[in-house]
Amino acid sequence: MSPETAKSLETKTKLLDGALRVLTEQGIAKISARTVGAAAGVNQALVFYHFGSVDELLAAACRYGAERSVARYRERFADVTSLSELLALGREIHERERTGGHVALLGQLLAGAQTHASLGPATSAGLELWIVEIEAVLGRVLVDTPFGEFADAAGLARAVAASFVGIELYEGVDALGAGAALAALEQLGFLVAALEDLGPVAQRAVRHRLRRTARR
Repeated sequence: MSPETAKSLETKTKLLDGALRVLTEQGIAKISARTVGAAAGVNQALVFYHFGSVDELLAAACRYGAERSVARYRERFADVTSLSELLALGREIHERERTGGHVALLGQLLAGAQTHASLGPATSAGLELWIVEIEAVLGRVLVDTPFGEFADAAGLARAVAASFVGIELYEGVDALGAGAALAALEQLGFLVAALEDLGPVAQRAVRHRLRRTARR
């Protein structure tokens, strides 16, 4: 990598980090080339040189932030062996991301998607990174349970992701209610774990009942 390329990459990274910092600390309404340049410690004209527009910088920052966050937990997702472990990991991620300001950031991105056209697809792509990890875990942990042949891992992964997004945003107005919702999700994991512990005869009975229900 040439010194010029390295310098350009360093500047772009500063701008991406600066955009995320402004979003988290000041909100979508305060986003501008000036505020991002100040947060990044570079000339505001470099926003347009590297990204073309503030909206394109925001979209890139959204993807960049999501990729960085998911990468921190990818190995943890790969080690999950049950639904209850997945939900426990989800709660841990929620706590860490909230402490790091990323829950507030997500709220700003979702709000900004209403007025910044490029943010909608970028936010969706960022959430998709989480969904891919969750779907892989669900496909792996449910396959040998009575739910394996009935569960739509792709749809269920989106439901789980949407639940956590909703809880994260809900927490801002009702922390106790959000905590109760997280606890309820964990209880669901315990119920699935209890079914996993059933003997083969009982599991066949559960599958038979599920098949009958599905045919109705």
